[in-house]
Amino acid sequence: MTGASSGIGAATARRLATEGWRVYAVARRAEKLEELAENEGIIPLVCDVTDPQQVSAAAEKIRAEGGIDTLINNAGGAIGMDWVADGDIDDWRWMYEVNVLGPVTMIQAFLPMLRDHGEGTILNLTSTAGLVAYEGGAGYNAAKFGEHGLTWALRLEEAENNIRVVEVAPGMVKTEEFSAKRFGGDTAAAEKVYAGIEKPLLAEDVAEVIASAVTLPHHVNLDQIIVRPVAEAAKHKVIRKGI
Repeated sequence: MTGASSGIGAATARRLATEGWRVYAVARRAEKLEELAENEGIIPLVCDVTDPQQVSAAAEKIRAEGGIDTLINNAGGAIGMDWVADGDIDDWRWMYEVNVLGPVTMIQAFLPMLRDHGEGTILNLTSTAGLVAYEGGAGYNAAKFGEHGLTWALRLEEAENNIRVVEVAPGMVKTEEFSAKRFGGDTAAAEKVYAGIEKPLLAEDVAEVIASAVTLPHHVNLDQIIVRPVAEAAKHKVIRKGI
């Protein structure tokens, strides 16, 4: 699975490993992966998912070691809260490369072995930002709408190959890095996102949903799973207490 060095990716790798899965944890940060690999069953693999050569090398290594039956595309992220009129094109380009081209690169590299397996699964972690737009989110919205679209097209294209394609779209998830990165390391601004929410989703909550989706009998396909904290009834209605 990609984006495994922290947050939802790390939590999912640990969750699947506890069930006896052999998990290839893919990310760019070697030191974070080494910490994760202390868990039995997790194999660290340093790779930038936006680099086709690195992805191809990773796929060759994994095929030589027996291949995989499930690909989880979790790597992604957001930068900034700029409106369209003021959006930084470099930020938009980064979000598109990580959230859209990264999954596509991984899918193209690993589809042959998933088809060969006969019962392959691809799970893409998108976002409710890919379903409903909001002010200040256009760059991330555009990227996640794109990932949502490619996921649904992929399901149509690969059904004949018995490839199960799942989309998990989380709402507000409080992790140690997502919002901090979005606000350029401003932890105070990141904390405001979750202010007053008694029980936001945690990485482990989403990991539980992902694990459930990929461990169901293969003929059961959860096309799309939207997961939010109860306090987030919708993007425009979030219950905040004490503020």
